[in-house]
Amino acid sequence: ATVNLRAVTSWVGIARLFAVVLSCIAFSLVASTGDFGGPYGTWCMFTWCFCFAVTLLVLLLELLELYPVLPLSWDDFTSAFSMLASLMVFTTSVVFPSTFISSPCSSSKCARQAVATTASCLCFLAYALEVGLTRAKPGDISSFLSTVPGLLKVFEAYVACLIFSLLDRYSSEAGLQWCVAVYSICFIITFLVIIFTIGRCLSYIPCPLEKMLVGYNTLALMMYITATILWPLYSFRGKEQPHPCGRDCWWNKHLGVTFLTIFNLIAYLVDLVYSTRMVFIRAP
Repeated sequence: ATVNLRAVTSWVGIARLFAVVLSCIAFSLVASTGDFGGPYGTWCMFTWCFCFAVTLLVLLLELLELYPVLPLSWDDFTSAFSMLASLMVFTTSVVFPSTFISSPCSSSKCARQAVATTASCLCFLAYALEVGLTRAKPGDISSFLSTVPGLLKVFEAYVACLIFSLLDRYSSEAGLQWCVAVYSICFIITFLVIIFTIGRCLSYIPCPLEKMLVGYNTLALMMYITATILWPLYSFRGKEQPHPCGRDCWWNKHLGVTFLTIFNLIAYLVDLVYSTRMVFIRAP
């Protein structure tokens, strides 16, 4: 193995180094408090540890130039991971302080939690910078997941995962069951596109990828339009918000699913626009 110092001296490498250090600071400080129980605390710790481990592995593989031997598209993998990591760390930077930091913040434990939150926010900026630095230039489709449609695929899959984590009390309504089917079908197809791209399996698809994505994005957009209408209609029709409505209140979960559905609807709309431009409007 040879040593490639550009892996840690380029702007992308520096952003990754900052992400490694900041994620390590975040999970170390939270671990020192001993207060990270429950599903939200477990998610936050998993996010920081997962991003730290994978980013460190990426740095080592690029530093020693070992990544060419891997049976995957390295540029697609790093682009997808940096986008996923930025979304995960952003979510954690919002969830952790809102769940574990109480006001007034005067104890040593609270100070460590506040510093961990700050490190997490800076870690998100480091990953967002990496996404911006590795994003494909207009007209460049050599690495699909570094293009805007590719990055949106990662965003759509992640938002669908957030929706699944909030689903509750939907089995009694046919309209809500349809919405869950929409989330599931679109997530599975989007996830397969990401996996096939990273695994270099797109050549086995018997139709052009760009045209297939235009058709899929059109179908997904129409399905999400129905879910955007039906989910709040069947979730809140004839029901009042419970008082008090705590952290695990079904009303808050259904409201969260409503907003996340709208976010994915917008993402699929933008995805369709960019995919259509890639197919029908060629750059000179």
